[in-house]
Amino acid sequence: MFGSLGFTELILILFIVLIIFGAGKLPQLGEGIGKAIKGFKKSVHEADAIEAEAQAQAQQAEPVQAQAIQAPPPGAMSTPVVEPPVAAAPPAARA
Repeated sequence: MFGSLGFTELILILFIVLIIFGAGKLPQLGEGIGKAIKGFKKSVHEADAIEAEAQAQAQQAEPVQAQAIQAPPPGAMSTPVVEPPVAAAPPAARA
């Protein structure tokens, strides 16, 4: 994981963190980082579950859409309604 960082570099980084945050804050800092990582992992797994559920719903919806696209039987077709053209109103008499 820390292939490019040696043991000396890690000790130096931990020493600087200890100076900046103090010994009292380190447990709280570690707990906060742990909760953040746990929340991130949980959200990634939930996103995968939501994506899988959406794909399952899409696969179930495809047969329904295919049935809806099929033409209705010939006896079920209705005749189109044609409205008569509207006659234009006569021009108003000029005074």
